Amino acid sequence: MNRRWLGVLAAAVAVAGVLTPAASAAPAPRAACPERPGVLHCLTTYTPGAARAFGPAGWGADDLASAYTLPAAAGPGTVVGISIAFDAPNLEADLAAYRAQYGLPPCTTANGCFRKVNQQGVATPLPETDFGWAMESTLDVSMVSAACPSCRILVVEGNSPGFADLAETADTAVRLGAKVVSNSYGARENGAALAYASHYQHPGVTVVASSGDRGFTAASYPAVLASTIAVGGTSLARDPDSPRGWTEWAWPYGGSGCSAYIAKPTWQRDTHCGKRTVADVSAAAEDIAIHYTDADGWTRASGTSASAPFIAGLIGRSGRAGAIGPADVYAKAASFTDITEGHNDPAGAGKKCGGDYLCVAGPGYDAPTGVGVPDGLGGF
Repeated sequence: MNRRWLGVLAAAVAVAGVLTPAASAAPAPRAACPERPGVLHCLTTYTPGAARAFGPAGWGADDLASAYTLPAAAGPGTVVGISIAFDAPNLEADLAAYRAQYGLPPCTTANGCFRKVNQQGVATPLPETDFGWAMESTLDVSMVSAACPSCRILVVEGNSPGFADLAETADTAVRLGAKVVSNSYGARENGAALAYASHYQHPGVTVVASSGDRGFTAASYPAVLASTIAVGGTSLARDPDSPRGWTEWAWPYGGSGCSAYIAKPTWQRDTHCGKRTVADVSAAAEDIAIHYTDADGWTRASGTSASAPFIAGLIGRSGRAGAIGPADVYAKAASFTDITEGHNDPAGAGKKCGGDYLCVAGPGYDAPTGVGVPDGLGGF
């Protein structure tokens, strides 16, 4: 079956759970962190009232391992840093529930796998709490765990979602030993934001960021930085008729864009954007299962805030964290699964970019899905 029509069918039968675990009877998705001027916002959406106390709904760690042909061996103990705003008080408990559900080894403060600190790098005092950002933190650690069960997780919590505070969290993660840092937040690129660009460029450290959840629009910071691997989003579905057993298409809300500020990197050769194009790679960003205490248990989250930490975890699992950057992803494009269906212009079905690769997936590089999605660890 043509993948485009398979995607349409997946949406149509979602309530029956035939191709996707999503349920369509719930209220409309809501942004966990609504946009506010002058600050960054987390890139997560969720469905209010969709929590389940008895078990997960959405794609879990086992599904993702199957979809992306992850190796059986757990991998190295790479430190993956999570740059985030505000405190998530139940984060370790929610992580424990997630990992237990999917048979992943415990990752706790006691065994040295999990560490949570403030933006100065110490355990106390932690910032105030925030429902949306705490959900984001929960999604981040869950996706790192799904990608790399053996990785150690360092969560650095900023006092606010301001540019300066989150820049400091990224620096602190590096100072405390992170070899790959995931940033699941963004804001429209602008001169004020770019003043903090150096905080997302560290020798020997791989920096990953979400491409945004507003479809084809202005490029998102810090994903737009040339030092950052920008991660877009896909929709994932089982496909028993394909050799892979899965199919994917561009997630309709995944961010892509053409920078107004950042010069075209030499390793990026697309022709319709004279400056930096977002995104570089992609992974599942829709209907991800998480356990979130403040939402009463298991719930589904979506956003490139899922795909970015997942890619960060895979980089950690590859054993090459710190040695790989955006240029390496393009050099190994043949090691990714190309996504050739879908678009990220939900209102206009690709008309916003004139049917161009900047908002419509197709063979080879396209902005919504980059060079493609992981096929094992070969691309890293």
